[in-house]
Amino acid sequence: MNWEKIAQELTQPTDSKIVLLVMDGLGGLPVNGLTELEAAHKPNLDETARRGVCGVTDPVFMGITPGSGPAHLALFGYDPLKYQLGRGILEAMGTGVEVGRYDVVARGNFATLKEGLVVDRRAGRISTEENVRLCTFLNQKIQEIEGIKVSLYPGKEHRFVLKISGPGLSDALTDADPQKEGKPAVPAEALTPEAEFTAKIINRFLEELRQALQNEPKANYALLRGFSKFPSNLPPMSELYKIKPASIANYPMYRGLTRLLGMEVLEVGPSTEEIFETLEKHYSDYNFFYLHFKKTDSTGEDGRYEDKVKAIEEIDRFIPRLWALKPDVLVITSDHSTPSVLKSHSWHPNPFVLVSTNAAADEVSRFTERECAKGALGRFPSLYAMPLMLAHALKLKKYGA
Repeated sequence: MNWEKIAQELTQPTDSKIVLLVMDGLGGLPVNGLTELEAAHKPNLDETARRGVCGVTDPVFMGITPGSGPAHLALFGYDPLKYQLGRGILEAMGTGVEVGRYDVVARGNFATLKEGLVVDRRAGRISTEENVRLCTFLNQKIQEIEGIKVSLYPGKEHRFVLKISGPGLSDALTDADPQKEGKPAVPAEALTPEAEFTAKIINRFLEELRQALQNEPKANYALLRGFSKFPSNLPPMSELYKIKPASIANYPMYRGLTRLLGMEVLEVGPSTEEIFETLEKHYSDYNFFYLHFKKTDSTGEDGRYEDKVKAIEEIDRFIPRLWALKPDVLVITSDHSTPSVLKSHSWHPNPFVLVSTNAAADEVSRFTERECAKGALGRFPSLYAMPLMLAHALKLKKYGA
């Protein structure tokens, strides 16, 4: 099915409003019989499930563990198998880094290296202030390699963006990241002959960085992934769906992705309350809102089961503020699962609830993985989420005679 072609033909502008709340990495696996969602006290999320129609979603394909980029693309109605965006361009756009035609960017993590092994992929989640200090230092120490300009841009905590600029660069590289702790650092490798020069530059950079940071107690190395150039084939959401979309996210990658899709990226502070304050402040200005909540993912990746439960309970207190706005369509779901027991993204489906006056509530009474799986929507690809939202907002015309 060519959803993009159908969307351009069937969508119609209306005044109806859609709010999509994505609780990143929400899905989990049982610990002592209960997932984090099942263990949490979340009366407002459960009430939302009672008011709406529920199901569970697969971000890319059953059994496939997705990155945040493809998982979000699917939620917004873009086939993640067709549009494969590097993590670097998403992080760069979210951080406000200008990416030119001859640039290659990558997502970076400061890390801890000990006797050649990566013992901490996030360098103890160093502070953002420490990150700024390290990037400033490295920008002074490593400015150019074989005529290629090198620039680092600090992000939050341990994250940064690497940009290399110059002619003849390619993004056809493997990640310079073993992905797991306790494994040796790995070099970037060229996937095509044209990328050999770029791989050489990246690996030279990593060696110079290692020497420059050798006396740092935690952040003495860096991992790089998602090498990418600026994509040119992404149609903006406003054209596809005839909506005026806004993004409320405080992490660079999600700001970057939504900016690439043509959303207006609104300024928002770091707290959960500021997410909802920003929505309320701009509610009359747009008719599609994407809200992103990160804590359910970061706690899952760190294996902090109890903290993930607390994160769910934290955002639950703000759900009545969504009800008070009375959007025509409210969807609460996740991009992917991040079970604390796995300490990573996983292939497990995501709970999904849609509330609309044009949707008949089902029998689900709790917003959990197992209960949502019993809902009327069943199990479906995340790619169907956007058509469902548009349909319930009466933004889709009839198909065919």
